[in-house]
Amino acid sequence: MLPLEAELLDRLFQYTPSLKLAYDLREALTAIFEQDLTKAEATQSIQAWRKQVQASLLTCFDPFLTTLDTYLDEITNYFLQRDNSGFVEGLNNKIKVLKRRCYGLLNLNHLFQRLFLDLEGYALFA
Repeated sequence: MLPLEAELLDRLFQYTPSLKLAYDLREALTAIFEQDLTKAEATQSIQAWRKQVQASLLTCFDPFLTTLDTYLDEITNYFLQRDNSGFVEGLNNKIKVLKRRCYGLLNLNHLFQRLFLDLEGYALFA
């Protein structure tokens, strides 16, 4: 984070302490995922983090906590091999955007050419 950004963030936090608390809790959860933990250790850490969120009385995490309760086992599977679906999600998003841009394009070859250009074209022509 740039010094100016940190200064602005600190000034904002002076006016909204609850935002600072939410920010710190978010940072704490991110830190859990950056640690080299086993699935069991990660589950314990996330449950401890959950208790901190509940003790904070913030309501902004309520929908996330519901999702966390539902999918905790699946979420902590990340710690088994540290794999995620980020690449696939990004590719699917690019394809969706391309489909919107190419609405009405009737030639399937042209669609695949545009997809190839979006994915590889910049590297080839830069």
